[in-house]
This record gives sequence, structure tokens and C-alpha cells, in this order.
Amino acid sequence: MNDVEKPVATARATVMHVRCPDRLPEEIYRRVLELLAGLSPVVQALPPSAALVELKGALRYHGTDVAHLGEILRVRTISHLGVDVRVGIGPTITVAATASAQVTGPGGALAIAPDQVADWLAPLPVDDLHGIGPRQAAVLRDYGIHTVGLLAAVSPVTVQRLLGKKAGRLAADRARGIDPRPVVPRNLPASAAVRHRFTSHTLDGAVVRATLLDLVVQLGLQLRRRGQAARALTLTLRFAGGTAWEKTRRLPEPSAHEDDLRTLAYQLMDAAGLQRARLTGIGLRAEDLIDAGQVAEQMSLDGARESRLVAEQAMDRIRKKFGPGSIGPATVVPLRRAS
Repeated sequence: MNDVEKPVATARATVMHVRCPDRLPEEIYRRVLELLAGLSPVVQALPPSAALVELKGALRYHGTDVAHLGEILRVRTISHLGVDVRVGIGPTITVAATASAQVTGPGGALAIAPDQVADWLAPLPVDDLHGIGPRQAAVLRDYGIHTVGLLAAVSPVTVQRLLGKKAGRLAADRARGIDPRPVVPRNLPASAAVRHRFTSHTLDGAVVRATLLDLVVQLGLQLRRRGQAARALTLTLRFAGGTAWEKTRRLPEPSAHEDDLRTLAYQLMDAAGLQRARLTGIGLRAEDLIDAGQVAEQMSLDGARESRLVAEQAMDRIRKKFGPGSIGPATVVPLRRAS
């Protein structure tokens, strides 16, 4: 792990901005959020791969400083999830987010104390200030404003003339380290998704159906591990040429069981009416999730279904011990070996 790069932070630098690796699976991202919640109760999800944490109360609880909390988070994400994160800590959201983007390598932490903000921001390219988009940066550079320090030195009225009233006011304030926005607790929407991208355009109906079944297995396992059940499923099909088809249907009863998810997923696939469409990808999303404890367990007279549910529990135990891909339907084994 990289050493923590730190001008010595004070207790007033309490906003943490966390950047996860790009294209992190949603399930792993949710588990990162759970680890963040172990540091502080005030966590704001910034999907698909970032988050904010207010550390003010956490400092008193953990009895340490902000830089050490950044180290603790990295150790936990690496040891529990095999994921390294980039952490920025500062007195405002803008400073913290700018700092996390300055961390070099796959992971690390950078803490900026309030009395260091102006000097630290000043030499940074104006493009690096969090909240400044490429077009805004291009306009500023055209007028000779190449660094955050120069932006801070320009009259706010002038910046507003260049970028527009609201955008200019925000840019001028943030260049000076001013950002009154609080960290607002926010969880991810109640959904879960899995997806598969084909390495080449795919016409084979059997391959497509096996891929969909594999997604059903992955989604069901994800829901059961999280103790959730879905009220609806959304199937997304992506085609050569960049077009897409998407449809949502509700389950008869909330469920996380592969039996139920598979039945509805196949119905959605049939509704797409594929003939010789060239597919480039499939996505399956569980919608309107609820706590699995809220789902009423009903007696079933279908002995075959009950046997499948018992088998599902046994397979979940095997997956927990040996990994998600250790067991599953026979039709998806060739897919997993090829991936």
C-alpha cells in the first residue's frame, strides 16, 4: 500500500471523499459503503464508484485523526474486498474530492488541513479543481487562467462573466476553498444489477439463454446475501449498432429465489421477440427491493419446487465456502470457463 501523503490534518478537516476503481461491480461498491458506515453514520453514496463521509463524530468515537481513518478504510477495503481506494480528506467537499483525485497509484490517502487549503490549491491546474468541467476549463485557459490560484485571484464578477452567473460564482468560491455543502446521508437506490458483455456479436439462442440463466444465478445470490427480495425485474438487451431494448415486469410475489427470477427473466426475453438480432450485451436488474424478512413464507404443494429451494440453500453454502462460481446450473459452466 502507498504511504499516506499528508500535510498534517487537523480535526476541522472532516470531509472524506472516497474513489473506488472504475467499473466496480455494484455489489462490491455496496460493500465499500458498508465499510464506510463502520467509520461514520454519515455516508453519502455517489454512484457508481465514489462516496462522501462526514468524520466529525467519527473522530471522537475512534479517538484518532482523519489521516489514520483514511488508512483504516484502505486496510479494510483491501483485506475484506481486495479493493484499494483513493481517499481525500479536507474541510469541504470540493477540497476532499480534489484531493482524492490527486492521489497517485491505485490507492492512497491525502489529507489537507484547513490552513493549508489556499497554498495547496493554488498551483493545481484549473482542470483539477473538483466541479470544473472540460468546457469551463477551456474557457478559463483561453483567458489565461491556467491554475486554481489564478482563478482565486480573479474577481468573482469577472469569473461570472466568463462562465455564467451561477457556474462562475461556484467556481470562484471553490477556488478559494469555500463550499458550504454538507455531507447528506444517502444510500444507493433499492436495486441490484448484473450484466454481461459478449466478446463478439451473438446470434446463438442457446448461448443467449445460458447467459441469461447465469445472470439470474448471480442476481439471486447477490440478493440472498444482502437479505433482500425483488418485487420486479428489468431486462436490458443491447444490440450491434448501439440500440437497446428494455422491459420491466413485476414478480407475482417478492422473491430472491432463482426459480422465480428465472421464470420472469425468460418471460421478459420471450417478450423481446428476438429472431436474428445481433446482441452485444445483456443486463438484468432487480427492482423495488425489500427486506427478505418482510416476505411471507407460504406453504407450497409443489414438491419439485421445494426440492429446488432446498438445493439452492445447499449451493449457497458451497458458494460461500468455495466462491460464487464453484457450483451452478450445468448450462452456464462452459460460459464461466470461457470468461
